[in-house]
Formats: sequence, C-alpha cells, structure tokens
Amino acid sequence: MFLRNLYRTSVKLNIRNYSHNNLLKSPPKILITGGLGQLGVECAKYLRKKYGRDNVILSDIIKPTQDIVNDGPYIFVDILDFKGLQKIVVDHRVDWLIHFSALLSAIGEQNVSLAVRVNIEGVHNVIELAKQYNLRIFVPSTIGAFGPDSPRNPTPNITIQRPRTIYGVSKVHAELMGEYYYHKFGLDFRCLRFPGVISSDPPGGGTTDYAIAIFHEVLRKGHYECYLKPDTRLPMMHVKDALRALSEYLAVPNENLTRRVYNVTAMDFTPEELTDKMAAYLPELKITYRPDSRQDIADSWPQVFDDSEARRDWNWKPQVDLDELVKLMIKEVKEKIIANGS
Repeated sequence: MFLRNLYRTSVKLNIRNYSHNNLLKSPPKILITGGLGQLGVECAKYLRKKYGRDNVILSDIIKPTQDIVNDGPYIFVDILDFKGLQKIVVDHRVDWLIHFSALLSAIGEQNVSLAVRVNIEGVHNVIELAKQYNLRIFVPSTIGAFGPDSPRNPTPNITIQRPRTIYGVSKVHAELMGEYYYHKFGLDFRCLRFPGVISSDPPGGGTTDYAIAIFHEVLRKGHYECYLKPDTRLPMMHVKDALRALSEYLAVPNENLTRRVYNVTAMDFTPEELTDKMAAYLPELKITYRPDSRQDIADSWPQVFDDSEARRDWNWKPQVDLDELVKLMIKEVKEKIIANGS
C-alpha cells in the first residue's frame, strides 16, 4: 500500500512538473486564442522571433488571410468548446496559453449576453484547462477593470474597482478567478492590466480606440470627429511596449512576482494633447468633437495608471513616449494605407 501510494504521488508530481521541466529543455509551445484581434497577430510575430516560428500557434474562429497562414501555424479554436480546447492542448503539447478572446468595451455594451459568454464562460474554460494540464496562462486585463469609485489620478495596483461595463466586470472576474486558482491549485496565472493599446491596425471597438482612428481618418481624409471630449485624459501605450511587457512578464520566474495581476502603462494624454503633437507633422489636420456614450465609459476609467509594482518586481520600463508614438503611427498607418490601396 505504501509503495502504491508513493507511485501515485510520483506520477502526480511528474504530471504537475511536466510543463516546467519541458521549458528547461526546449522553448515553450504557445497557443494564442482570439488571435485575429488587435494584439494577437503582432503577439504571434513577436513571440515567434523569440521562441521559433512553429512554437507559437495562432488561433481564432475567423478565416485567416493568406499572409497570416504563411507567417506560422494557425488553427480553428472555439473557446466555448472545452473538449475541443483539450484536444488542441494535448495534440500540440501546449505549455503556455495566451488568452486574447474577448468582446471589447463599446462592442460588449451592445451585446451583453454574447460578452458574458465569450468574456466569462471562455475564461472559465481556459483557466480550468490550464489547471488540468499545468499550463502557464496569461489573460490580459484593462483600465476598464476600474470604475467611477476608483481613484483616477493615479490608479494604484490594488484599489476599489467596481466597473460599470460588462467588459470591465468580466475582466475583474478573470483577475479574481485567476488569483483564486493560483492560491487554491498553484496555477501559474499571469495578468497585465493594459491601458489603451495603440497600433496601426484599424480600431476594434474599444473606448480608447479614438487614438487609433484619429490617425487613419486624418491621413485618409484630413479630418476626424472625436467621440470623446478634448480634455479626456486616459493612459496609453504603443503596441511595441505592450508586446514587450507581455513577453518579459511571461518569462519572469514565479519567485520574483508578488502579484498575479499588474498595472502597466507608458504615458497618458488627452485628445487635444495628441492632436497638438500630430499637428507638428500634419499641420492641415482638422479635429471636431462630438462626445457620445463612450464618454461616460471614459469618465469612469483611470486618467493616470500607477505601474510602480511592475517596475519594482520585474523591472518593467516603457520605451515609446508620446513623441515617438506619433512618429511611429504616422509612418505605420501611411504604410498600411498604401498597402491596402486606400
């Protein structure tokens, strides 16, 4: 009986330590869900350079372009299909799971029931899956996880949250579920609260996406009508910094982390401040303002993000400031417009 129990314990420990030991021998095998959203494609490119093309699997329920297929492995993944997820993790020997699948703030408010399924049920599936197969799991959070009762300038890592959008509620839920599984089961759960992430890709329905749309509209038409007031301050970062933060955080040894959820940011600005910086390069631009329902969302979010705990625990430091962001976005959006012939 003693030997039998010892054997069972040994088997459990071997299974539990499989992913960790595998990481020591070879690069991690990484699955990215919701991969055709704002961050997924660029994240796959970034991590493929670091860990190898075939070690990063991009996935979504959307038909990919030929360029995406040519860039590396792509598979169909429905995050609401738990058995399908299990098969993929086993068949592809996945070690890390990066879970981007979510409906963003403005879109979520238009379809709450779908947001509950995707943002909450989907998180339940991937967290339980990560527990079963001892995966390192990353789930992004957001400034939208805070609400009107939160301190806004600055917003610390630990404070009252109480968001008033289904997007924010679902992200707080994900944060707490991940922390619970970490304390209860030892799950290697990691989460970063991102500010508005700015890239040259077209806007995807987030409240901070005015800072993307403004470049596309101004470079195409010379003018932009902003749905936020000119003095609406929000924290932001360029996608290069967001991907670097994600990559660095995933590689930090567990013993260095004092939290499972960290704020990260690079800068904060208003539409008016962004426009002033753009005018140095595009002097003919015209901006008008017509605030809509997204103004109420923005008014409940942080104005300045305190990411001092990330800087302390794993030496997080942004590289792209507002001047550099404007230069990058003008260059990258121009290239995208030319490439698309529009």
